[in-house]
Amino acid sequence: MADGYHGGLSVLLDGRRLSPVQRRIAHYLTEHLDEAIFLSSVELAERAGVSQPSVTRFAMVLGFAGYPELRQALRPLVLGGTVAEPQESLLRGAIDCEIRNLAIVRERLPAFPLKELGEQLAATEPLPVVGLRVSCGLATTFAYYARRIHPDVRLLTHGGSELVDGLHAARRAGAEWVVAVVLPRYPAEAVQALEYAEKMGLRVAAITDKSDFPAEVVLDAPVGDRLVFDSHAAPLALAMALVEAMADAAPLRTQARLEEYERMTDETGTFLPGDPA
Repeated sequence: MADGYHGGLSVLLDGRRLSPVQRRIAHYLTEHLDEAIFLSSVELAERAGVSQPSVTRFAMVLGFAGYPELRQALRPLVLGGTVAEPQESLLRGAIDCEIRNLAIVRERLPAFPLKELGEQLAATEPLPVVGLRVSCGLATTFAYYARRIHPDVRLLTHGGSELVDGLHAARRAGAEWVVAVVLPRYPAEAVQALEYAEKMGLRVAAITDKSDFPAEVVLDAPVGDRLVFDSHAAPLALAMALVEAMADAAPLRTQARLEEYERMTDETGTFLPGDPA
């Protein structure tokens, strides 16, 4: 954020893991702090589109006893007369955050065992891929591309007994590894299912944002948390790097499968003419 009261607010928010509701409050304060310092908690809740108790919980997350204390701490930031940032600064800040996240992944690439893991995943059949709730999207993307180069990728995006059944069936069919996408907020049943997978003898490779995630191999990349909901540019880049490593691990099979796929899509008219996808 820019200098002035937005910088002071940024200090309060820095390093906090906020829920989507709390981020709505933070965003409203970021854009309307000069007005918000004169609002009651009820009025702030109405302006931000949240409940009054959510405002109180937001203040407590920042270390204050309640909203009045937070408002009192924010007033000096505004009364100095600093000019507010334009609204688009929120999106610019979010994009800047993702650029930094991608730079972190780029710098850490040599530390990731992508080549070794790609060889292991290329050799295991079937290859189960787990992703529940918000992690479903990235797991689906990973599985979609992995299927282009791997003969048996099994996507598991539903929890409960269906997830356990899928892991059990994959293990019984010969699977040695499972790839799990586990991004915040972390579903308890995903962690529990992976613990069960390890008990069955499956080795777990996790794409996550937590370096200490309980898995044999952890590919961790930070998520963007400046908007109401997280964005996953860095984990996506890391997931695609893993697909690339799998392709490189079995070059002849990769070439044959990609050529077969191209013939099939040409014959069936799957894509518009000139579309390389």
